[in-house]
Amino acid sequence: VQLQASGGGLVQPGGSLRLSCAASGFFADYYAVGWFRQAPGKEREGISCIKSDDGSTYYADSVRGRFTFSADNAKKTVYLQMSNLRSEDTAIYYCATHAFVVDTVCKVFGSWGQGTQVTVSS
Repeated sequence: VQLQASGGGLVQPGGSLRLSCAASGFFADYYAVGWFRQAPGKEREGISCIKSDDGSTYYADSVRGRFTFSADNAKKTVYLQMSNLRSEDTAIYYCATHAFVVDTVCKVFGSWGQGTQVTVSS
């Protein structure tokens, strides 16, 4: 499966954006899609992924309460609604398949998509 993230851009602090991750190709591998981000000079951070025990969504502390994951299975697309954005949310955002939380860390066991840049600045 191939993934393509989109919807990034420049937004002011306190603003909102919705990212999309669309899948194409071999859909049998398209499940448990997670979101990750990498800020300049920092390691990649998992911000939204799946709890394997009940299939619910796990959020990293840095985004919990501000970001919301959703999915449209018919369109093979997942979304990340981001609200109350802060300058520290500036990063390249990626989606990936087979993303599960392990000891409070999102790990990827599938494939990565291309990223989309989000810049939060006044």
